[in-house]
Amino acid sequence: MKAVVLDRFGGPDELVVRDVPVPSIGDDDVLIKVEYAGIGQWDTFEREGGYDEMLGVHSKFPYILGSEGSGTIYNKGKKVDNLDIGDKVYAPGFLNPQGGFYAEFVAIDSKYVLKIPDAITVKEASVISGVGLTALRGLEDVLRLKKDESIMIFGASGGIGHLAVQLAQNMGARVFAIASGEDGVAMLRKLGVDAVVDGRKVDVLSATREFAPVGFDSALFTAGGELANSLVQCVRVGGHIACPNGIYPISETRPDINLVGYNGEPEPGIIQRLNNWIGSGKLSVHIDEVFLLKDAYKAHLTLEEHYVGKLCFKVND
Repeated sequence: MKAVVLDRFGGPDELVVRDVPVPSIGDDDVLIKVEYAGIGQWDTFEREGGYDEMLGVHSKFPYILGSEGSGTIYNKGKKVDNLDIGDKVYAPGFLNPQGGFYAEFVAIDSKYVLKIPDAITVKEASVISGVGLTALRGLEDVLRLKKDESIMIFGASGGIGHLAVQLAQNMGARVFAIASGEDGVAMLRKLGVDAVVDGRKVDVLSATREFAPVGFDSALFTAGGELANSLVQCVRVGGHIACPNGIYPISETRPDINLVGYNGEPEPGIIQRLNNWIGSGKLSVHIDEVFLLKDAYKAHLTLEEHYVGKLCFKVND
């Protein structure tokens, strides 16, 4: 099969397309013929060997990236009884031991695999699991967001952010979104967010005070930088901030708020919770650009530039 592989960790120029063996499957695994593979902001960190260093592991090469994707079940292990060959499925594949979704086939434990709900397409399904799980865990499990609470979402036009905005709105919260660029603002307005500003142009501090004069009950930071640091002051005394691990925006901490870093790792319970949200038809995903595997270098350069929503590879028809 063709795959985008790394022979060593490094920059985008280390990504090479070549033929590698189709992965074998165990009794609990399924083999997915990949149609689309999500490209995530954390792929850069993984490509550079960040997870090996953080987790203290030594990965084997060739190494295949790709922590989410969708496609058709091509084969399955003898203990898999909830999925059938031919099913259209999607799955998170974060640090999958048999390789990621940047390939024509991926083998993955069936407990992480779900049939694609009618509410989304195969392409949309490929990019929703990783960012969706991260957004959902932050809002429900870390912040424990409640109806009528106010929340500030920083990086709201990114992959995690634009799904967090939709989830928070459907939970009944009042959402103040900080986007990047006019295209990001336009996307979020289409989603019907309560308030959105362009963090590159607007006096964000003044806008936040107008929306939440006594401070926000919660905040979710999906990106970092000087502006993110300055916005910590916009959370009320006793409020909560959630920040996915790998995002390091907060250098200005306050003893009177609860700041929690967390992981968006997949496990069957939260995967099913996200699937329920997707199946309800209340979430949509914006895909800014689609690449072919041969364009992996360009795709990873784009990751480090401006885009809104998500990026993905088209792998197989």
